[in-house]
Amino acid sequence: MAQRSGSFLSYAFRPFFLANAGFALLVIPAWAAAWLGVPPFADAGLDPLWHAHEMLFGFVPAAVAGFTLTAVATWTGRPPLAGQVLAWLLASWLAARVAMAFAPQLPVWLPGGLSAGFIVSVALLLARELIAAANRRNYPLAALILLLGMLDLLFFAGASAGSPAGQTLAIVAALHLASILITLIGGRIVPAFTRNWLQAHGAQRLPRSRAWLETGVFLATAAAGIAHALGLLPAAGWLALLAGALHGLRLAGWRGLAAWPEPLLFVLHTAYAWLCAGYGLLGLGLLGVLPLSLGLHALGVGAIAGMVLAVTTRVALGHTGRALHAAPLTVLAYTALLSALLLRLAAILMPAAAAPLLGLSAGAWAVVFLLFLVVYAPILLGPTRNG
Repeated sequence: MAQRSGSFLSYAFRPFFLANAGFALLVIPAWAAAWLGVPPFADAGLDPLWHAHEMLFGFVPAAVAGFTLTAVATWTGRPPLAGQVLAWLLASWLAARVAMAFAPQLPVWLPGGLSAGFIVSVALLLARELIAAANRRNYPLAALILLLGMLDLLFFAGASAGSPAGQTLAIVAALHLASILITLIGGRIVPAFTRNWLQAHGAQRLPRSRAWLETGVFLATAAAGIAHALGLLPAAGWLALLAGALHGLRLAGWRGLAAWPEPLLFVLHTAYAWLCAGYGLLGLGLLGVLPLSLGLHALGVGAIAGMVLAVTTRVALGHTGRALHAAPLTVLAYTALLSALLLRLAAILMPAAAAPLLGLSAGAWAVVFLLFLVVYAPILLGPTRNG
């Protein structure tokens, strides 16, 4: 029976997952239109740094806010963040996105303050809840989100100083920081959810972890990110290859193929698999073997956007009392995201056909989040089911 008490601002996942999907639906087609010279987007002053910023400091933090500020209530046993504080957070994120859309016409401090201010606010709110419950296990998560906010400030400091190099450093570091967040959060939820599902289906072989690998994968990913951001070649390339190999070993212990019958679970494994592939491709790019952009987009679209889609589709169902099963349109959204990624990688490998491939990729991306809204807007706006 439906429970009518589940309001839109009762949990962070509701407003942030919904708003972020709407943003994702618009931002990539707008960027592609600008790149392809389609008016009025071609005259909006949108450049590659804007595109990268809005994905890493707009799309990613909204998803992180929706997930962490929902999960923290479970981690701490404290009441969920709800009501006015969520309304204020959502308004600040929306204001930042509007300011970034008009960034070329605004003083740097305005979009910079709004964008970084939102991320820092999320980190501080999360830290407040964790400290109040002495939940030390998750202190690093709040610290990583705060670091993301500091990188956003670095991006705008670079813009203010007229230093594209400073902006690029912030973007590269943020890409790796988002990957570290996947390493941390994905490393918990993917094997845990898989274990629960396999046990429910009577499986005897369950996901396993190894302490040396858990430590090594974090160290290698962080080292690769630092070396890449600082331009330490060829060390960054070899470290990225090592990180990709260690992520692959980690994933191999999680019994992903056994989860194939349930797309809602299997997609978590495929998103994490792109973390392995992304670091492998990035390593080869940093060593000059392949175009560098292949690894950047494999991480950005395959691993980061893939994990965002995988987690949001699952969390929205679980926290509204619905069965953990992917609807056909949700599976289609997963397929569309894979198509968007493969088309984007093809555009890099085939420069002569880049324009149509990029357009198709942006179209497939839009389909992903249109389908998400069709399936999940009624869920996110509707009541929580009880029983």
